[in-house]
Amino acid sequence: MAKFQIGDIVQLKSGGPKMTVKQVFPDGVVSCHWFSGTKLSSGIFSAETLVVAEGPGDNRTGKNKA
Repeated sequence: MAKFQIGDIVQLKSGGPKMTVKQVFPDGVVSCHWFSGTKLSSGIFSAETLVVAEGPGDNRTGKNKA
């Protein structure tokens, strides 16, 4: 089973913005996107550098917590 799934909210282990997983590649690379203000940004990261983000609205279903 993959460590991350499309739609997961993740963050770099070192911090930074919360990002949405856009694609997971078999070689352990994860494509993510996030907003910097109103600008949509994207990047490709090693799965080893990411963790599932903590806090409201961050779960594997993509739904906000009540």
